[in-house]
Amino acid sequence: MKVLLDTHVLLWAASAPEKLSLATRTLLEDPNTMLYFSPVSLWEIAIKRSLGRTDFVVDARVFRRGLLDNGYQELSLTSEHAVSIDSLPPLHKDPFDRMLVAQATAEGITLLTADALVAQYPGPVRGL
Repeated sequence: MKVLLDTHVLLWAASAPEKLSLATRTLLEDPNTMLYFSPVSLWEIAIKRSLGRTDFVVDARVFRRGLLDNGYQELSLTSEHAVSIDSLPPLHKDPFDRMLVAQATAEGITLLTADALVAQYPGPVRGL
């Protein structure tokens, strides 16, 4: 199974796995699960860290290296992803989350999200 992790799930998996359910931790630890992250999440972390958000204290460069070192695959951001935003229903206004949904949908990869509102999108989106 291919799984794209949203930003909070990525952060929790790396630094606070107790915030994830046992089922989520089991999925992430399953050797048959291919784990993906998006540059959109790193962009979100870098922006929110620069704004002083206390829930985004990790350095995006260091975090990226750690993800790659731990077997995560980087899902490239493409123009196809960008233009597919217009087909999403207006459930959520956060541009980072909307792009993650668009990427998952375009690639047929399950987006694993901690956001109950994002989990309402149709397609390959799964809440924790």
